[in-house]
Amino acid sequence: MDAMDLILLEPHEAQIQSLLAAGAGSERSAYMLFGVADIECDPWSNQPRRRLVSHRFDPVGDNELVSASGRHVTWQTDGYMRLLNEAKTTGLTPALVHTHPKGKARFSEQDDRNEAELARTALLKGMQGLVSIIIAENGDLAARIWTTTENAVEIGRILHSGPRLRISGLTGTPEKFLDRQVRLFGDDASRQVSGFRCGIAGGGATGSAVLPLLLRLGVKEAVQFDKDIVDLTNLNRLHGARRSDADAKLPKTNIHARTVEESALGMKLVSVDAWAGDPVTWDALKACDVIFCCTDDHAGRLFLNRFARFYGIPVIDVGLAMQRRTEAAYDLFARVSTLVPGHPCLLCGGYVDPRRAREETLRRDDPDSYQRLKEEAYVLGEGDPSPAVVTFTTEAGAMAVNEWLAGITGLAGEAGMLPTRMRRFHARDERKPLVEPQPDCPCCSQEATLGRADMQPFLDVVS
Repeated sequence: MDAMDLILLEPHEAQIQSLLAAGAGSERSAYMLFGVADIECDPWSNQPRRRLVSHRFDPVGDNELVSASGRHVTWQTDGYMRLLNEAKTTGLTPALVHTHPKGKARFSEQDDRNEAELARTALLKGMQGLVSIIIAENGDLAARIWTTTENAVEIGRILHSGPRLRISGLTGTPEKFLDRQVRLFGDDASRQVSGFRCGIAGGGATGSAVLPLLLRLGVKEAVQFDKDIVDLTNLNRLHGARRSDADAKLPKTNIHARTVEESALGMKLVSVDAWAGDPVTWDALKACDVIFCCTDDHAGRLFLNRFARFYGIPVIDVGLAMQRRTEAAYDLFARVSTLVPGHPCLLCGGYVDPRRAREETLRRDDPDSYQRLKEEAYVLGEGDPSPAVVTFTTEAGAMAVNEWLAGITGLAGEAGMLPTRMRRFHARDERKPLVEPQPDCPCCSQEATLGRADMQPFLDVVS
């Protein structure tokens, strides 16, 4: 069986936790559906991998319970058969959840016997597997999947995705060069930081700042997406770039690969020579535990905005706006938005323009058609290059990485990552704009898209 892990979205984990209170000391149960994210070639192992993404939670109602105590729970199976029928129709993976209010997060022999029979039914109905999750009184979780009726396979790695971030199942000792970091965050948090598989969409100013920060924090596996080359005007802000790189017109990803290699700090960096959203990037994006969106285009942002919704993989979006208003007055803004369940998306905040996104995609995919439409004034066309100053782009990258650290460590409070932070360099202040989710948002208002993962067409978007 391919390597497998699980992404548990915060709303669904909260619902699993609620079963403990609902049971009041007795076991309780629920059904779930999981989206399937098949990775044909993991960027770091070059092997196939499957991720299951929580999509929906349905508690077993009191009217379906047959009996329950602190050591057992039984219920009618009508709801289970409906679950299997829906899973078969939609291509989702069915799951069972139950509590161990007086025990640990370990499957009992009775669980083995009961679930083997339920798995048999699921497999006979054409399911690829049956997931089982238990939660103990202390909140610990255990998960496994039945792909045969003989035995289940433990799912040891679980990405807990929401404003607070955590990966269950990580082992190992932080590297010695992280000693000063460990003194602040401790072994466990530093292990968490190192264990995240990080994607960086964009290798320009902010992307070139984010990568070395992740490197110095001890991240072991990273993938960077960019299709641009270094030119002379990049040298004022592109970390790691040299004048000789611009003369040679080297790809930006080559510069960053050199930075990582010369550091000898143990990071395995994979470079993908494409813009985030190109089909060749899908596998690598699906393999990440967090993605830093450091692209300056609307098309990439719009794609990752929807991707975060479907796959439950946190996206941390970085935006900058700089202009000179008068001889002595400036507007200098940096924005960081975290795209996780419960937070409004970039469309809700007005931070991405769908029209510009469509035009950028057309310019990349069909430049001749784009040029004709531009001449006919059907597209806005490119404006002058935006101003960029390395101190501001670097600080914006640091803001994004620190927000991620807040999600892992709780350094800014138990709430974890904020939906949006806005820093005004010219005013020397920081704001937390209140962005309300829009009820008619085409991305984050649809329950059917949360954790849906793989489907045809990809992200349910027709080109």
